[in-house]
Amino acid sequence: MLEVDELNASYGVIPALHGVSFNVRQSEIVTILGSNGTGKSTILNVIQGMMQPTSGRVLFREEAIQGMPSHRVVNRGIVQVPEGMKSFPYMTIKENLLLGAYRKSSWSKRKQTLEYVYSLFPRLKERSNMSARLLSGGEQQMLKIGRGLMANPMLLMVDEPSIGLAPLIVDSVYETLGKLRQTGLTILLTEQNALRALQLADRGYILQEGRVVLEGRAGDLMKNDLVKKAYLGR
Repeated sequence: MLEVDELNASYGVIPALHGVSFNVRQSEIVTILGSNGTGKSTILNVIQGMMQPTSGRVLFREEAIQGMPSHRVVNRGIVQVPEGMKSFPYMTIKENLLLGAYRKSSWSKRKQTLEYVYSLFPRLKERSNMSARLLSGGEQQMLKIGRGLMANPMLLMVDEPSIGLAPLIVDSVYETLGKLRQTGLTILLTEQNALRALQLADRGYILQEGRVVLEGRAGDLMKNDLVKKAYLGR
C-alpha cells in the first residue's frame, strides 16, 4: 500500500532524514521506533504532504505522492493522527470529530461513522457537547484517533500515541488500535514505547539519527539484543 524509497528531508540546512526506506502492506500494522528527535514525525509529515522532501519517493497504491499538497493526500485516503494536544480546544468534541470528515465521500457517511467512533470511545459520546479543552490527556488521544477515523482512511498514521499518558490509558489506546486491526485498517505507528508497539505491530523499523538501522518482524525485533538494550530495558 505504501512504499517509501530513499527519502531525504531537511529543516533548512539541517538534515533530518537520510535515505529512509520502508514499506507498509495492506491491513498491516507497521511501527517505526526511535527515541525523541530521530525523525519519526518528520517521516509522517513528508508522507502527509506537510513537509517537502529534498529527494526520494513516496508511493501510495503505486502512485507517487511526494510533494503533493496535504489536502490531496487526505483525499487519497491517508490520514495522520498527530502527536500531542492537537484538538480545536474551544470547539465541542462532536464538532472536532465532524471536522475529520473532510473528504467528500466521508462527509456523506458522517452520521454512520460518528456512531462507529462513539462505539469505540463511549466516553466521547458521553461528553460530545463538552469543549475539547476540558478533556484529559487520554481523552484527547481518543478524540484525535476518532477524528482521524471520521475521514474513513485507507492508511491511518498514528504519531506517538502513548506519549505523556498514564499506563492504564496507554492500555486503552492500544486496545482500540487492536480493534482497528480487526477491521482490516492499515496502520503506520511511530513510537518510543517499543514494547507496546511491537506487541501490536506485524513488522517494525528502528530509526536512529534519521536512518533506518534495523528492520524485521515484530517478534524478531523483540528478541534482538540492540532493541532489548536500547528500548526494552533488558
